[in-house]
Amino acid sequence: MTQPDVFPPLSVHNLTFQYRAREQPAIEEVSFTLHAGELLLVAGSSGCGKTTLIRCINGLIPRSYKGELNGQVLLHGQDIADMPLSRISQIVGTVLQDPERQILGAHVFTEVAFGLENLGLPRDAIRRRVDETLEYLGIAHLRNRETFYLSGGEKQKVSLAGVLAMRPDILLLDEPLASLDPASAQEALALFRRLADEGVSILLVEHRVEDALSIHPDRVLFMQDGKVAYDGPLDGAMQVMDYRQVKLPAPVILERAARTPLPAFEPAIKSNGRDPLVTFEDVSFVYEGGREVIHNVNLTLRQGDITAILGPNGAGKTTLVKHAIGLLKPTHGRVLVQGTDTRKLSVAQIAHTLGYVFQSPSHMLYAPTVREELAFGPKNLGYSPELIEQGVNEALDTVHLRGLENYPPLALSFGQQKRVSIAAVLAMRSKILVMDEPTAGQDYWNYIAFMDSILQTPGFAAILFITHDLDLAICYANRVVLIEGGRIVGDGPPAEVLTDLELLKRCRLVPTSLLKANLEHLPQTGRFLSAEALAHAINFT
Repeated sequence: MTQPDVFPPLSVHNLTFQYRAREQPAIEEVSFTLHAGELLLVAGSSGCGKTTLIRCINGLIPRSYKGELNGQVLLHGQDIADMPLSRISQIVGTVLQDPERQILGAHVFTEVAFGLENLGLPRDAIRRRVDETLEYLGIAHLRNRETFYLSGGEKQKVSLAGVLAMRPDILLLDEPLASLDPASAQEALALFRRLADEGVSILLVEHRVEDALSIHPDRVLFMQDGKVAYDGPLDGAMQVMDYRQVKLPAPVILERAARTPLPAFEPAIKSNGRDPLVTFEDVSFVYEGGREVIHNVNLTLRQGDITAILGPNGAGKTTLVKHAIGLLKPTHGRVLVQGTDTRKLSVAQIAHTLGYVFQSPSHMLYAPTVREELAFGPKNLGYSPELIEQGVNEALDTVHLRGLENYPPLALSFGQQKRVSIAAVLAMRSKILVMDEPTAGQDYWNYIAFMDSILQTPGFAAILFITHDLDLAICYANRVVLIEGGRIVGDGPPAEVLTDLELLKRCRLVPTSLLKANLEHLPQTGRFLSAEALAHAINFT
């Protein structure tokens, strides 16, 4: 890190902001300084004000998001209140949590070139800088791809490329790892560290604190209820942060959780003869342009399965699941939902059986209030007003959205929006719950609380979730399916599939501290457990 600046790249003084639709400030009396070449990790529970802070720094507040703003944000000593947004964007680059809300171009090249064109750079300079950035990020192979057909992780990398191509002094990263497979996340973190070492000032907002610790952030800012609860070195932050709010390394949780009572947990989903619910028979799928994404997949989801689908970005995980819900039809083979070919069923008919939570909340949310959002699906399925009301209230409780019923969904944080999208499907009472990256943008408490609630909710015959979070599969799945290159390369109980470290490496899955702890104690426990459950099993075995 360089010596302190006369005018540091970023100074925030007594910053308070309250959205028009909110009764309480989203952030309150926030002050800190970010120096040149410094990497600042910002952590805290979902909805604590991290994204609002970013919006204040990049000028979107108060220009796009309205409310009452007090305090100052200074860029190189100049108040951004006196700067046009075009000037701010040349100094501050932002990578949003949800890449769907950032990508505008139809092709990767035009997307990355967009900001440079707005800066008025010559054509040759734009082409050179785009190619250099794509090469720098290791995604040159995506140069001519259509952005619509990219995976969530690939879109996140392209969003980062569009920002880096403009060569900002300050980089704001809002949950940049949320859509990345573990190996890509490690590569991204190493890139952030390298950028900081090269002089870029980085503010990294991230729930995956354990992953972020690997690059040794220079400082940690821990936020609670819109205020700065801690600002200082990493060692001190580990003592202050609550493992139930922020996901910490398994050894830390094992030590602390052993002293805390373990609540009883028993999934409500039960097997009854292993009835097949969804069957893939020799399924292959080719997108326009001739690129085959799914290759000869044979897979049966049965009553009682809690299935985690894992694999690298672009492996075909979401494409596979979209076949189950009828959004895509196989190029070859067939998909059966409770014995009926999906070619003979409408998406609405399939929705009675399978409820799908999209990876990006912006694909689902549109209603003026959370309550109306949750009631929309059940109304379309023809449920009675009484059943709709009951389903909405149960969903609000399950994903901990009480008090936000009358808020506009798109005014909420990404993590809260994600919970609204999950609640919208819960309210529909589908037989099978299908979730794409359900824990993206969630703090550890919400991650655990709503997954516990969902698995203990009666009525589901099976649950399937796509995830890059190895620990989510360890804690909740009774079946793991690994996909690599559009093919199923692993299928079985977590304690069998996730012990093959070479296979994990092939699928760009990085062993976590929780996986290592479970492997160490597997002879004692006989199965994989959450860190909290493992702490008690070790103590009492």
